[in-house]
Amino acid sequence: MASFQQRTQGCGELRLAHAGQTVTLNGWVHRLRDMGSLVFVDMRDGTGLCQLFLDPTKHPIPEIKTETCISVTGQVVERADKDKNPNSPTGEVDVVVETLQILNPSKPLPFPLNDEGQMQSVNEELRIKHRYLDIRRPAMRKKLALRAAAVRKIRAYLDARDFIETETPIFTKSTPEGARDYLVPYRLDPGLFYALPQSPQQYKQLLMVAGLERYYQIAKCFRDESQRSDRQPEFTQLDLEMSFVTQEDILQLIEGMTVSVINELIDEFALEKDHLVPFTRLTYDESMARYGCDKPDLRFDLELFDLGEAVQGTEFGVFKGTLENGGKIRGVRFPGGASLSRKEVAELEEFAKSFGAKGMASIAITSEGQGSENEFTSASGLVAKAGFLKFLQPAQIEGILSASGAEAGDLLCIIADEYMAGNNVLYRLRHEIGERTGLRDPRKLAFCFVMDFPLVEWNPDENRWDSMHHPFTSPKAEDMDLIETDPGAIRADCYDIVCNGTEWASGSIRIHRPDVQARVFRLLGIDDARQKERFGHILEAFSFGAPPHGGIAPGIDRMIMFLLNEENIREVIAFPKIGLGQDPMMEAPSEIDEVQWKEMGLRKV
Repeated sequence: MASFQQRTQGCGELRLAHAGQTVTLNGWVHRLRDMGSLVFVDMRDGTGLCQLFLDPTKHPIPEIKTETCISVTGQVVERADKDKNPNSPTGEVDVVVETLQILNPSKPLPFPLNDEGQMQSVNEELRIKHRYLDIRRPAMRKKLALRAAAVRKIRAYLDARDFIETETPIFTKSTPEGARDYLVPYRLDPGLFYALPQSPQQYKQLLMVAGLERYYQIAKCFRDESQRSDRQPEFTQLDLEMSFVTQEDILQLIEGMTVSVINELIDEFALEKDHLVPFTRLTYDESMARYGCDKPDLRFDLELFDLGEAVQGTEFGVFKGTLENGGKIRGVRFPGGASLSRKEVAELEEFAKSFGAKGMASIAITSEGQGSENEFTSASGLVAKAGFLKFLQPAQIEGILSASGAEAGDLLCIIADEYMAGNNVLYRLRHEIGERTGLRDPRKLAFCFVMDFPLVEWNPDENRWDSMHHPFTSPKAEDMDLIETDPGAIRADCYDIVCNGTEWASGSIRIHRPDVQARVFRLLGIDDARQKERFGHILEAFSFGAPPHGGIAPGIDRMIMFLLNEENIREVIAFPKIGLGQDPMMEAPSEIDEVQWKEMGLRKV
């Protein structure tokens, strides 16, 4: 293997101040332009691009393909004024090549790394199969550099506040109460299995029992669940836990860290984002009532409206039947929606139906009427237009306009249904309207806390109560007496962080007393025998003076998605999985040898 001369400079570091110097560069051929008597090569390394000038009349030039790995030595020269490129950091200089060494030629590429426009249409599976090439692109490298900087800044922030970074095991015990575990056979005793951690939840609580008091970890977690654009079977989160704290202590710490880290990243990487402002705080009930979900997009102000009081006593069949059955009549404004065609309104109705709506009533609001029987002119001069208005009293229509905050040009989109079913449609309608009207500003990162979740939710399929978050979440002290009598009314000391309509972090004050933990386990249908089998270690640990404690776990992958406006989590992970959790590059998962089956005491059925 031939030796090579190591670089004296990075390709992207060359400036006019280097003119006259002889430099050695190591990197890849990004683009080549052969003009016969002149050859120009864009050379790339981790620092950026520079332009090489090769004179074939002075030196024989070997055949070079893009992405060939080369080493060159040459003199830095200033370009003529007409040839300078103000859009490139190295655009004032060229390197006149004196020697060129091919370190490793490249065979033809599966996709064009030097053309970002064409890369947008390249099949994602092909990109991930050749991820080692995909990452060579400056755009991909920037994503990974941003991710590394985020982790570095998180560590610095927490280290300065006396947190101790501690690793917890990857091989652990299966406790199948949440998503499905990934299992690892135990070779020395066939039939026994480790599980990969869905989170370090129990270990970090045990570290609080151990007196560590302030713990964090950049943790790998594993969940065998359906794949979506914002999920991976293995993902990375900041795991954090603190002792002797209240919910307010944790909220202040995580908000301070998030604002500090993200604002620094926006400045350092010149991201097209506005600086963060203090987080909004909502209770779960407020969020559901105002936005229809527990993960609201607060980049825009459209709140849901309730028409129950406005149309009380109506004889309009749809509204009357909904109210008599305990349902709700609620809606959302579509600014400018009054100008939609009938076809466009019908498409919006089909959108609502695709998420379970039985239908969608709509009222167009204008400032001028045409005298139609389907119109109503309010005392304020607004004109409401809809076929069903003839079934409502004038006072009821006035009430609708008042409750909705209607303005000229609006389309009022109304859903009549059971409260939670209606919310499921309305929050999606609200987000769709925000998207269509350009209100979901990509420059904004609207973070908020959603707090005071229900502790449990009823699972009708299994005929039991399930944890809203996880079984170690503490009920609020004032609701503790409801565990055995009214579980559905219990509020949890629990909080989520939401950004732009996506959950980013979830946390809670934990149960730290074994008697309370056992009561919650029993509420969830985990009897004493199963408690001892699956959670005996943590119940025993709590009996040794466990301190009050709590924590939170923001997603590292999602943070980078927010900053880069990426819709797909695979874009911010070096080596992601696709589709069904498969790795097309390593061709995993894969078959194993018959010997390995025997060693594990297993056989394929």
